[in-house]
Amino acid sequence: MNLEEVNKIFRKSIIDGYFEPNLVKLDFKKSNFKHPTIRDDGLMQTNLLHLFFDIDTGSDYPDGDEWFMAEFLFPYGIKIPDSLKGPDYFSTLSVGEGKNFWRHRELIRYKYGKSKKLEESLDFIEKKYRELHSMLEPLEKEIK
Repeated sequence: MNLEEVNKIFRKSIIDGYFEPNLVKLDFKKSNFKHPTIRDDGLMQTNLLHLFFDIDTGSDYPDGDEWFMAEFLFPYGIKIPDSLKGPDYFSTLSVGEGKNFWRHRELIRYKYGKSKKLEESLDFIEKKYRELHSMLEPLEKEIK
């Protein structure tokens, strides 16, 4: 097995064994939306914003067992305010045929050498979800 494969297995185990069960305890549930590029199921608190874990990006790095990417997906092709566009908030994800969804990506570093930061990482994910969700709430009436 090469480094990339080992890191993917390790990342998936951490997500399945720690992050997903603990997010479910925080009122997340399985997403009913399929991500256009990430194969695994996501989580959501509401249908407005969906959380997916990207275990592929950076899995070939030597420290790839210490972090993964969390992707917060607003899976609607509607116009969002310019104040929400950009790397600090939302950028586009092409889904083909000239359509785009909106996403925000965060590097989640859950381990620093021998020091595990699982609880801090979980808190960060949950707070980031709430922050992004609150920004999108005014758009909710447009997607119904």
